Amino acid sequence: MTLTWPIVLVVLFGALLHASWNALVKSSTDKALDTVLIHSVGSVIAVPLVLWLGWPNVESWPYILISVTIHIAYYLLLTGAYKNGDLGLTYPLMRGTAPLLVALMSVAALGEHLTSMGWLGVVGVSMGVLLLGLPSSGPTPVRADFVEGPATGTRAAEAIAAYATASRLRKKAITFALANAVIIALYTVVDAKGARASGNALQYVATLFLLDGWPFAFIVLWRRGRAAQPYIRAYAQKRWPLALGGALASLGSYGIALWAMTQAPVATVAALRETSVLFAALLGVWLLKESFTRRRVVGTLTIVAGVMALRMS
Repeated sequence: MTLTWPIVLVVLFGALLHASWNALVKSSTDKALDTVLIHSVGSVIAVPLVLWLGWPNVESWPYILISVTIHIAYYLLLTGAYKNGDLGLTYPLMRGTAPLLVALMSVAALGEHLTSMGWLGVVGVSMGVLLLGLPSSGPTPVRADFVEGPATGTRAAEAIAAYATASRLRKKAITFALANAVIIALYTVVDAKGARASGNALQYVATLFLLDGWPFAFIVLWRRGRAAQPYIRAYAQKRWPLALGGALASLGSYGIALWAMTQAPVATVAALRETSVLFAALLGVWLLKESFTRRRVVGTLTIVAGVMALRMS
């Protein structure tokens, strides 16, 4: 299996699709509920796809069931990460460290060994993602005038307590994000093996989406309780067109990734897919009027260099 330029271009298009639905979530007022809507709509879309494409081979069903179970852990850790930290901190940590873990797992689970150039490419993409996405500062520091001079006392204690709380939440968010990076790597390897066993990656991903969208929805709806149902219905009525677009983008993105993993080494495809963070940054500049700092420029160049190294591996 080799990574050809046509596969690279297709995976990069899938990364753009992945960034598109993540930009929808990032711009929303209720990120958890938008994620529920996108995955629930994706499960509905998967019904006619499964009827049209058919079920995957029997050999792939254990991988599908394992993947659905792993995804439940993914959603729980994702919720914990977003609850304790900003999307700008947790998302790059999850997506930036996962390719390295996929590369390590691929050696044991798939017997795939990267060349030195391949490892440089994976590391380059991962480092670029982290540079591009992670915020440059930590919790807001305690102001000196709260601690020194006439403003000492209650205000200083409050500032120190606020800083301690921010630091604690940041550490929890980082822990959730890094744990989820392991989960992302696990379901990536499992789904790669499942797609190869199925004989048809589209059948596999359609069946996976059919089953995968509901667990997270049940978790979120259960946590919010009956009192939130009127708000949830109103929000769904307002956001369903965007959720439909996000579901199509998510399905297309992961379908492309799994197909590519049947044609090329899993680690290289997984690293290429995380260039979605670059596309997300560009969409943020365009749609959300975010600044494209010097740090983001360096991250972009590092990702591009990583992609070139992957192609040359």
